[in-house]
Amino acid sequence: MAKILIVDDEEKIRFVVREYGEFSGHEVAEASDGSEAVVRCREENFDLVILDIMMPKVDGFTACKELRKFSQVPVIMLSARGEEYDKLFGFELGIDDYVVKPFSPKELMARISAVLARAGGGEKKKEELVFEGLKIDIPGRNVSVDGAPAQLTPKEYDLLFFLVENRGIAMSREKLITEVWGYDYYGDDRTLDTHIKMLRANLGPYRKFIVTLRSMGYKFEA
Repeated sequence: MAKILIVDDEEKIRFVVREYGEFSGHEVAEASDGSEAVVRCREENFDLVILDIMMPKVDGFTACKELRKFSQVPVIMLSARGEEYDKLFGFELGIDDYVVKPFSPKELMARISAVLARAGGGEKKKEELVFEGLKIDIPGRNVSVDGAPAQLTPKEYDLLFFLVENRGIAMSREKLITEVWGYDYYGDDRTLDTHIKMLRANLGPYRKFIVTLRSMGYKFEA
């Protein structure tokens, strides 16, 4: 069971998500605008936030920016707009999935399960993984470089953790995009390459562990 916050100014949308969410065994809370969502996330711990874009007072993009200042909670963004620009902007802010309205409640529940699995899935390891001065705590979502916390975006965390969990294995660009961004992501390789570049920059001297496989993809090798 997960604790989910649905943020939408449309009461009927909140009602549907609550009904299906609770039927699926989740605890579902509601907020009607972005400012209320930010306040609730400061006061409570949620496992997932479903965030509409077009809302009064504070829109979804702005709310997501504020959330990312203090929380790495997974975010699924809802929007009646399906333009690529909106999707790319959302992913740059660190969202985990993007759902276009009108949507199937059953499909949304499936996406919720997939995002929750990515956020908390994988082999549960109690120990820190240590590669020279690079320390990685996957369940705790913590990374440090020579003792200092690494400042990674949510997608950089996801990308690093996936590579580390599959260390030594060559990963194609298609596989990385599918596993980290989702099966229905319609962007191109530049998004992945940009995130790899930023991730390497944040890892400092330990960027060497992320190996480029020409014309293929990447792998973590230490």
